[in-house]
Amino acid sequence: MNGEADPRRRLSVVVTTLDNAATLPALLAAVSFADELLVLDSGSSDATCAQARAAGARIETQPFLGYGPQKQKAIDLATHDWILLLDADETLSPELAIRIQREMGAPMFDAYRIARRERLFWRWQHPASKHNLHLRLFNRQLARMSTDPIHAAPASSGRVGVINEPLLHWGEPDIHTKVDKINRYSTGVAEERTKRAPPWLYLRLLVYPPIVTLKHLLLKRQLLNGWAGWINSVTLGYYSFLKDAKVLERRHQQKSDRA
Repeated sequence: MNGEADPRRRLSVVVTTLDNAATLPALLAAVSFADELLVLDSGSSDATCAQARAAGARIETQPFLGYGPQKQKAIDLATHDWILLLDADETLSPELAIRIQREMGAPMFDAYRIARRERLFWRWQHPASKHNLHLRLFNRQLARMSTDPIHAAPASSGRVGVINEPLLHWGEPDIHTKVDKINRYSTGVAEERTKRAPPWLYLRLLVYPPIVTLKHLLLKRQLLNGWAGWINSVTLGYYSFLKDAKVLERRHQQKSDRA
């Protein structure tokens, strides 16, 4: 995209970073067509900022505010209203880069949900397995980050379309990293769920984890991904178990504190 584009259709690519030198170069190379590349860094000690600077990015710094607030801060700092919001461990497939440029020529919607293809440990997700959709391309005048403490995501009040050309997500490189992440995330979710008292907690602990595992294996067709798909599905079932188990633990701790 060039500087002669309609100002209403100029695109800012927005990325929040912290020590992402291993994955950021692929992202930077894929979004060279954008009118602006904004990197909001929260204190990287590796080559992240040097890589972004070399790619012509505008770099801002902000101590980490939380998942949603940090991304909203980055969105607010962008020059243009059309935002492509990316994580530093994501990049665009060549097909997606072409599709985004075409959409920006004459947007039919106010926001777009984009299919994301995951890297599952040692392999890429099978093209025929179900790809999750994430709202990543949007006009910020009609969008805002949600207030979810862990899984914050942008939501748009305007018309939302779908782009099936995939965003590529490197994800967790190994099982250790995956389990470490779900342990951290489940703690954050449990803090919020404890306030809302989820119903049928004991039944959920017994029944929901295997349902989640089967949903990913069958409905999301993770079986097509072989052992990597099986392991990923089981860890997601474990994630659902940990969230409720930690709520139960917190309830008992609170009773003990009041005793």
